[in-house]
This record gives sequence, structure tokens and C-alpha cells, in this order.
Amino acid sequence: EVQLVESGGGLVQAGGSLRLSCAASGFTFDDYAIGWFRQAPGKEREGVSCISDTDGSTYYPDSLKGRFTISIDNAKNTVYLQMDSLKPEDTAVYYCNAALTNSFGPTYIYWGQGTRVTVSS
Repeated sequence: EVQLVESGGGLVQAGGSLRLSCAASGFTFDDYAIGWFRQAPGKEREGVSCISDTDGSTYYPDSLKGRFTISIDNAKNTVYLQMDSLKPEDTAVYYCNAALTNSFGPTYIYWGQGTRVTVSS
């Protein structure tokens, strides 16, 4: 069975840190680009980070550079999102996904159910 399970969310005070995990079963992360997205109430889903399966390059929105870090442990088939210096505006449900890419752009194949992060001021 193909499955992505996020964990590590919770309630944290502004300035604190959390590490989210995304564990995969039924497929290998090594074959896909892996991304984290988030969606806050009343807001559109936005990309948080991505790591390439071709060269390991990582990507972040300018607003998150220096605070969020994506990493992957291929041996454990798990992707992590380290979140530091959290702000109330980081409050959202966070999702991981696995994507295939080609010259036409990414195709998002697998999604997890999300883990909720709440940052208090």
C-alpha cells in the first residue's frame, strides 16, 4: 500500500522549533522530488520547500530561507522539515508530497493527510 504519513506537528510558542517528519511506505522517496506545502485557514495552499531527486538541490520561498530546512534520510525513507524561529503566521496544516517531474513541470503523485502546526504569540 502506498502511503505518506506526516507527524511532528503541535503547539509551539513563537520563536520555538519543530521538526516535521514524512514517512513513506510502498514506494521509495529516492525516485521522486519531495515537497512540503502548507495551508492556513482561509488561505491558499503554498509551497514551503522542495528537494530534488536528480541532484539533491533544495528550494525555499525567500520568506522562509534561513528558518526552514528540508532533508531526507533515504535509509529510513523519511523526509524532514526542520522549522526554527517559528512565527504565528507559520500556523497551518503541513503536507508532504512526492512528485514526478519532466519538461512539462511537476506532477504531484502522492500526498499525505497533513500535520497541524500552531504557533502562539
